[in-house]
Amino acid sequence: MKGIEQVKLIRDFIRYNVKIIFANKFIYFLIAAFAFFLMVTGIMLFSDSSPEEADIFSTLLFPGILILFYPVIYNIQSDKDTRMLEIIFGIPNYRYKVYLVRFLLSIMLLLVLISFMSWIVVFTIIRIPVFHMVYELMYSLIFLASLAFLLASLIKNASGAAVIMVIIGLIFLILAEPLESSKWNIFLNPFDVPSDMSYAIWQNVLYQNRMMLVVGSVVSILWSLINLQKREKFV
Repeated sequence: MKGIEQVKLIRDFIRYNVKIIFANKFIYFLIAAFAFFLMVTGIMLFSDSSPEEADIFSTLLFPGILILFYPVIYNIQSDKDTRMLEIIFGIPNYRYKVYLVRFLLSIMLLLVLISFMSWIVVFTIIRIPVFHMVYELMYSLIFLASLAFLLASLIKNASGAAVIMVIIGLIFLILAEPLESSKWNIFLNPFDVPSDMSYAIWQNVLYQNRMMLVVGSVVSILWSLINLQKREKFV
């Protein structure tokens, strides 16, 4: 009986946090993500040129950013707006579970939606390795989600964190050409192999890039959890 009660508590806890993730303006970001995806997919479908896997990677990346943007950045702000911070921060270690669970649920939601979009591509445009495509996309997307989570915990204001994330995105957009085949490119496309680079060197660049994104994600999440210890700065 005790085990059943614990399962019910976990289920209710997850259900409550899923409702928070989907609350407020998230639906607009979700609609924008699918609208962009369908628009680009339609263009590819009726285009004379044949899209490749590298094109699909770039097409799925932007909707993925839109999907994770709101729930991750407004993770803490939503509780501040509803005056729930006092309750959450008043229970020892509870805040870690709340915000970490919401972050993981946001990533799981992103994974499901990106997989769904990838299967749409398979049935409408080109046959792609769906699991490999999603796997490669999640490196950049999880890093961006972790960075957004960190900024939200540092700035303690969702709008401010959103502005900084937009600035970071614009910087990498401006540097897209010089960083195209660089390990420092957080949007590095693994399916776009440079013609002037040997495959062995490209694999090394890709490996270093993925390691950098993984380490950056882990550090960002741990740093965020440390910031959440400073209760008085959030309430």
